Amino acid sequence: MTNFIPIFPLSIVVYPDELLNLHIFEPKYKQLINDSLKNKKPFGIPTVINNAIAEMGTLVEVLEITKTYPNGEMDIKTKGLQIFNILEIVKEIPEKLYNGAIVTYPSNNLQSNRTLMNYVIESIKKLHVLLQVTKAFKKPIDTLCSYDVAHHAGLTLQEEYELLQLLNELQRQEYLKQHLQKVFSIMNEMELLKQKIHLNGHYKNISGFNV
Repeated sequence: MTNFIPIFPLSIVVYPDELLNLHIFEPKYKQLINDSLKNKKPFGIPTVINNAIAEMGTLVEVLEITKTYPNGEMDIKTKGLQIFNILEIVKEIPEKLYNGAIVTYPSNNLQSNRTLMNYVIESIKKLHVLLQVTKAFKKPIDTLCSYDVAHHAGLTLQEEYELLQLLNELQRQEYLKQHLQKVFSIMNEMELLKQKIHLNGHYKNISGFNV
């Protein structure tokens, strides 16, 4: 299916079913949100990377306005719906300040491997313990999918976008697994480096090499 949507480009990645709070202050996006509420239609958040709008993003709906300000600014709650692919950006919309896009909605295989997903979840928990950070999952453990935990895994913006581009849940789970294994490997190397630095200047008990 192909259709037109208003867009709100941001330097973030939003995943389907994700809850996102936004503070709206620019005139064009205040207009966009008001139009979205009035027409009861969602809008798109394409990811901005390296000062350019990427081809993919996520359609979101406004759940509620939590606060309005005298100057028209607002705090809103939104929810991710589905992934879209941009075919064309529409820079001029009659009587509108914001831009839009012609998009398609690619099929997305959500079939999960619970064993693999549980490995990813436990690895993220381990990572948080090692980093001494606390970030609770917002859903029951047995219902979590890759989208629910991606922001917990320490991915860069580019990596989060790469995950967004994967349209198969098994691929996304494997991507997270490999990322976490790489992170633990780096952390182990850092720990060894710390030990080497700590030993520098101390007497070392090292066996001689027999020639």
